[in-house]
Amino acid sequence: MANTSSEKILNRLKGLRAQMRAGEQPLFTIPAIWDNATEKQSKACDIVLTNQRLFGYIYTTFPQERLFLDALELDTITQVSLRQRSFEAVFRELLVRDSTKKIYIRATRKKIEDMYAVLHTTLAEHAPATHAALASDTSGEQSTSTAEPAHPAPVYSRQQVRQRLERSPMGITLLLVGGLLLEIFGVIVWSSTDSVQTGVPLFLAGIVAVLAAMFARRQLR
Repeated sequence: MANTSSEKILNRLKGLRAQMRAGEQPLFTIPAIWDNATEKQSKACDIVLTNQRLFGYIYTTFPQERLFLDALELDTITQVSLRQRSFEAVFRELLVRDSTKKIYIRATRKKIEDMYAVLHTTLAEHAPATHAALASDTSGEQSTSTAEPAHPAPVYSRQQVRQRLERSPMGITLLLVGGLLLEIFGVIVWSSTDSVQTGVPLFLAGIVAVLAAMFARRQLR
């Protein structure tokens, strides 16, 4: 069953087979937003979970060849957190991090819940936490075995993230759309009534709202 599922993913995602390592198999994939908070890079792409890595992936050949692949090694992941932001009823995000990188994966609630469950299972199976084992030498003294590298088990959690509406993605979108509508309405009123005093304030208010939305979006990133 796993091999069949892997083949389906490899056949569906163009160019993915060429990116696989020796012994690596894709296990699960969803379309989502891959947001690398450490490098401040955000991409709408396919999220691919394999038995070795979790990564965001895009490969296109038109109009020019372009590859995006940003990955986390499974055996380096230290935290997995399922988060719901205030004012967002449809979307959820998954925070996944290691010692150097923090990634947010954003998608619909069902897809993120599925990714959270599958990632939990995959980490337990393919990247189990190891600890330095104590072994006795011939003299009867205990020594620490270094045959296996030690790494802690990932911390799993669910979080409710409280966020002011004006700083949330939905609030920024409402502010942007409202500003554009004010600009359009201001122009219509100005042209239909020839009243500068009525149309210009609406138009200027729209510009201010759009600029505020753009500024808030940049800060959110």
